[in-house]
Amino acid sequence: MKKCGGEVIVSLILFVAIAGVVYEMIGRSRAAHEFPPHGKMVDIGGRRIQLDCRGAGTPTVIFESGFDWNGSLSWSAVHDEIAKTTRACAYSRAGIMWSDPKDGTQSGKTIAEDLHAVLATAGESPPFVLVGHSLGGPYIMTYTKYFGSDVDGLVFVDAAHPDQNQRFNAIGMLTGSKVMESSIRIGAALNWTGGSRLVVASYKKDPNLSDIDDQAVKSYAPTSLGAMLKEIEASEQTLAEAGSFRQLGSRPVYVLTAMKPLSEEALTQLGLTPDQGRQFQAIWRGMQDEEASWSSQSQHQLVPDSGHSIQFDRPDIVIAAVRSVIEKVRANQDVPH
Repeated sequence: MKKCGGEVIVSLILFVAIAGVVYEMIGRSRAAHEFPPHGKMVDIGGRRIQLDCRGAGTPTVIFESGFDWNGSLSWSAVHDEIAKTTRACAYSRAGIMWSDPKDGTQSGKTIAEDLHAVLATAGESPPFVLVGHSLGGPYIMTYTKYFGSDVDGLVFVDAAHPDQNQRFNAIGMLTGSKVMESSIRIGAALNWTGGSRLVVASYKKDPNLSDIDDQAVKSYAPTSLGAMLKEIEASEQTLAEAGSFRQLGSRPVYVLTAMKPLSEEALTQLGLTPDQGRQFQAIWRGMQDEEASWSSQSQHQLVPDSGHSIQFDRPDIVIAAVRSVIEKVRANQDVPH
């Protein structure tokens, strides 16, 4: 009887595993069929990167998402409005959403090189205004470091700071990156089982994200985890690279900082008490002030009713900030050099 019971358990495990594999295969097939890429796929030498450009005019706005699986859809609540003003492009980094994955390190430098190749291959011409959310802030700083002649303005949307880990760790505060890395590593390793797809499907939809875009993001999220893992593994390198370049000259810069009190869930994830949460935000605000100091022509706006993803919580504020930088860049272009 014991042997028979053991065989039943083994059979049950095999059945669940096979069912999970089939569920994941169906999910990937449906994603490709029901949610084709927005814009076009740009070949940059054997790899294709999804690029979605809309509108016309100069400067061209380039949106860089933060550390998430939304890809170009991170900007879906602001993209069309900016495209009414000028050319506006959002894209998905290697391995995220529709873009092909890449081998090797995925650091700020390799991401900047990919973006430069994508824009050049697609025929998108500078000057550019770069808009970066969260880890996208260091990414656009690194792009400016290596391709500065292309960049005439920048917008930081609650952007990461090069020194954030050291400053938070110095006062005994966790940044949550190690916990996040462990979760993503487990999710990526169990992708084939369909488990990650089930978990992601239960996640709450971002505000101002359409139902269809939410479904697309969740359909591709499981296959984006591998690329996200590469980015978080290289995050220290990314921050160090961005930190080696902090002088933006007189380029117009707009810094947006989320100041909504941290939720209980966020405090738990960061391992903080409510008092520590307030201290955390004070340090964050100070670093955002520093980011504004990197340019002689900058503006810093606090957003008290928004969480970290300001582009979803308050897209109107992001739209206004980007348009402000566009206007300043255009005014500068009218001045003889």
